Amino acid sequence: MFQNINKKILERMSYLEKLDATDRTDGTAHLKRVRQIPPETGKFLALMVSMAPNGKIIEIGTSAGYSTLWLSLASNKRSQKVTTFELLAEKIKLAKETFRLAGVEDIVELIEGDAKELLANIENISFCFLDAEKDDYNNYYDIIIPKLVTGGLLIADNVISHQEALELFVGKAQNDDRVDALVVPIGKGELVCKRI
Repeated sequence: MFQNINKKILERMSYLEKLDATDRTDGTAHLKRVRQIPPETGKFLALMVSMAPNGKIIEIGTSAGYSTLWLSLASNKRSQKVTTFELLAEKIKLAKETFRLAGVEDIVELIEGDAKELLANIENISFCFLDAEKDDYNNYYDIIIPKLVTGGLLIADNVISHQEALELFVGKAQNDDRVDALVVPIGKGELVCKRI
């Protein structure tokens, strides 16, 4: 999966990595930054998707589409799409450009709008990557966990980098008898929840 990544995907990943690095140092406003995961987290996510049970693959918080590209590597191997949700118009425009230039428009379904409302009709989720505004994590957790298939995974980003803000959220997951939950110290910290 990682040995033969399409050149167009690699080129777009490289562009977005540079954009993210610039955003973090040039004073770009927080909500306007692409705020993406590091490459090692992308590889981790792709591996987790490749091992997830049958079901839908979703992402909450597309941003510029960098993490979606990693998810698409595994979803393509599984011969299925990844569905990603984004609310902000500027990010949607950038993500569409990413998917077009990377040549993954047939693998990625971008849904525009508030995922909290749009997830109502989605069931049988095998994998969900959550990387949205941190004060919404609890709401998303409550929506996603009942929709996960047995063995399905919810992975939430930034649980170490935003440890104080997400402490109660992590505790909630670790004390939920519907899941096995563990914080993995990769990238900015990933909470991995597996539906029992």
